[in-house]
Amino acid sequence: MMNSSRLLISRQSRRLLSSSPPVTSSAPPRSTAHRIVTRPSSSSSSNNSSAAAFSSAQPTAAGTAILLTAAALLFTATTNDAKNNEASLCSVAPRLGAEPTMLSPATEPKTGILFPRLCNGMTFVGCGVRVKYGFVKVYAVGTYMDPLAMSVTKDQSKPQLQKALLDPNYPRTIRIVMNRNLSIEKYTAAIIEALEPRMKGQDLESLEEFKKLNPPVDLIQGAEMEMTVRGDTLLYKNAVGGIGQIRSGVFTSALCDVFYGAEAVSPGHLEDVLKGVKKL
Repeated sequence: MMNSSRLLISRQSRRLLSSSPPVTSSAPPRSTAHRIVTRPSSSSSSNNSSAAAFSSAQPTAAGTAILLTAAALLFTATTNDAKNNEASLCSVAPRLGAEPTMLSPATEPKTGILFPRLCNGMTFVGCGVRVKYGFVKVYAVGTYMDPLAMSVTKDQSKPQLQKALLDPNYPRTIRIVMNRNLSIEKYTAAIIEALEPRMKGQDLESLEEFKKLNPPVDLIQGAEMEMTVRGDTLLYKNAVGGIGQIRSGVFTSALCDVFYGAEAVSPGHLEDVLKGVKKL
């Protein structure tokens, strides 16, 4: 593309040169223009010589036009190249394992929220939306799995695959992105409300620990939280970037059931993950 742009600039320059009328100048030849003659009796002669020297040093109008045209053509060609390269990266069909896939995020269709292909060293497998009261789209949720850990499980049947998703020993990151403003109290209350009945009265103090991991700052649209599950350990990144940890197998098992169980809070997310895992 750049070679063809330079060829076009060269042709435009030759065309402008051949079509430009000859420029005549009343300035004296360069050899005399740079000689400064000092005559005490006539200051006007010295001023005329200096003006002629200055005039001869300036570029001609035709030359300036050619340079400006060439620069404009080169800038346009470079800009178009950059746009074409960007478009080609974004328009590549997602293929797991290929570099363009990592550069093009996935889009949750109901909210338009984007999910990068990698998060905490894990690969994106699916996303969905959490709906409240039948129509309020509270947040988008995406799942990232470890391809190596899922290498054998991914080829199993759907019930077996869902059973594996319920096991916190399969590492994953659950990424939540707010679709609307929400107070931090309502957010933590909703998570705890989903977790508590699944914990069956065990290790309930971990729910208070989860509350403390969220600073008293209300969530705005676009705020992000990450929950990385590895066995009995939850590594939590809150909306302001703070990182904390909860050690409780009861808590992590309940969290997996919230997002991947028979009564998952986002059925669309679960279905998308089940499909995406098979493509790892």
